[in-house]
Amino acid sequence: MRTKAKAIGVALAALAVLCAMFATSASAASWKFEGKSLEGSEVVVGAAIDSSLTIPGLTTKCANFLYKLNIKNEGTTGKGEVTELPLYECTTDQPEVCTVKTIAAEKLPWAAKVTTVTTSNYIVIEGIKVAIKYAGIECALGGITVNVTGTAGGLLDNATETATFNSTTFGATKTELKALATKIQWTGLFPTEAFQWHREQALSVS
Repeated sequence: MRTKAKAIGVALAALAVLCAMFATSASAASWKFEGKSLEGSEVVVGAAIDSSLTIPGLTTKCANFLYKLNIKNEGTTGKGEVTELPLYECTTDQPEVCTVKTIAAEKLPWAAKVTTVTTSNYIVIEGIKVAIKYAGIECALGGITVNVTGTAGGLLDNATETATFNSTTFGATKTELKALATKIQWTGLFPTEAFQWHREQALSVS
């Protein structure tokens, strides 16, 4: 019995080591300009190069998807707040059936933080809420307010100074967006550019 118990103990220990080896590890990361940690605060702005929001059966795109993000470091952790998110010229992939009557970001600012998962850097935006009203006699979502809520994680690429959001980055950061009690898909590519004290300086996270 003692030998058997010892063997079980060794097996459990080995399993624990394997789990630790393959577990996804997350750690804090900070904002940097030209390789130096950001002191004080900065404003980052940009417009989506490409972005779409898919509620099962309907995809919405906005020709003008802008954002304003205030950033700072708290200790070794990069923090931020999305303070503005204007959305204009929005259409659906079924324009003859569903049109976008109104769309707006609500309950701003949204909190943000940067984190490193394994070897990749991400920005995680929390408290997201976007209200969309569709129109169209034959539109299944016409006449109701569709509230998109949740959290979103985007991959930060230091080389291109961009943030990419898709199903892979959501999975890596364990984030999700929902609408009508259903998980939805958001994809987007956003450039990042300082607007105040660090204009034309390379922005990175590490």
